[in-house]
Amino acid sequence: MVEGGARRGGRTLTTGQEWLVDVCGCPPERLKDAAALAALFEELIVLLELKVVGQPQWHVFPEPGGITGLTLLAESHLAIHTFPEHGFAALNVYCCRTRQCPDFEALLARHLGAASCRVRELPRGVEA
Repeated sequence: MVEGGARRGGRTLTTGQEWLVDVCGCPPERLKDAAALAALFEELIVLLELKVVGQPQWHVFPEPGGITGLTLLAESHLAIHTFPEHGFAALNVYCCRTRQCPDFEALLARHLGAASCRVRELPRGVEA
């Protein structure tokens, strides 16, 4: 589902593209596995030809909590928040230039064992 950007006179200056991904039906142990999450980020970085700035940050919450991860990019950021107790993760990918949408379903099934995911693609922009 793609929601429209800001418009004036039919023109929008696109300043980015964002994917909000709700990831469902994941085994709890995968959502507590920082290595699995890092591998997901690495594959997204390669697929989307992104440039990492600095070191990724990972915060592991005490049991039964999950993990929050953030990678700062020259193009913007990757972020994930996992909720093992619900088999759920919230993934956010923001790029300042448009790119082809990755196959999130396959990526998330492979890395996190996801049964399903809901992808919302949002063009970001300002009125021109």
